[in-house]
Amino acid sequence: MSFQYNKVLVIGATSGIGWALAEKIVEDGKHAIIVGRRQEKLNEFQKKHGSDKVDTMVFDISKLDEIPKFVKDVTTKHPDLTAIFLNSGIQRGFDFSQPETIDLNLVEMEFRVNYLSYMHLTTALIPFLQQQQAEKQTALIYTTSGLALLPMPRCPNYCASKAALHHMILVLRHQLANGPGNIHVVEIFPPAVQTELHDAKHQPDIKDGGSVGMPLEDFTEEVWRGLVEGKEQVPVGLSVKAFEGFEDRRQEMFKQIFLSPRM
Repeated sequence: MSFQYNKVLVIGATSGIGWALAEKIVEDGKHAIIVGRRQEKLNEFQKKHGSDKVDTMVFDISKLDEIPKFVKDVTTKHPDLTAIFLNSGIQRGFDFSQPETIDLNLVEMEFRVNYLSYMHLTTALIPFLQQQQAEKQTALIYTTSGLALLPMPRCPNYCASKAALHHMILVLRHQLANGPGNIHVVEIFPPAVQTELHDAKHQPDIKDGGSVGMPLEDFTEEVWRGLVEGKEQVPVGLSVKAFEGFEDRRQEMFKQIFLSPRM
């Protein structure tokens, strides 16, 4: 099976999960527009895969006021864009039992990158996607985390940001199903994956962070299989246990209480 979207914007593509999924898109014969803060990494990716298959854009999603222009620029240049991966994220450890160690500016930045930027991007992208022909399915694909479902004590703010995004996605999927356009809303739930997210540069309390979690290649293969099968939710690794343990039932309750026709 092949991924059904022919031109895909990948935000947060200069390392880790974003880089790996962008490579799968290109290997599948599709066109990738990759976005990140590091020009040298974008150039490296484009050189590896070819400018005929890859476009690049430097952008920092934490600059919320610049997001509308970024979206206008990318959709004007690529009016045939059909899917967007929103994948950027940062993780930091906080111990609120030691409040003197808490950098509230960093708390705010983590939430801005992991949640608020996604809301700004989503709001800016929806009008473009709604204008597409009804028979042409488009997609907003979000990377959240298994920690959106089951929090880890060492990174409470990260877990909270992902939980906020997960709840928003559940509602967004319902809202967009009732509006114009044919927008598929997808959520990927990674477990811990061996990426730069756990580097000592950002999280010095983690030892040998690059070896923490599931090998990136194994994770990518499992996610890609779910994406090409058209799944709306793609839990991987320990995230599957959360779905089997309680998340499936919780979402069923959400549908019964809030989405069922009123008697």
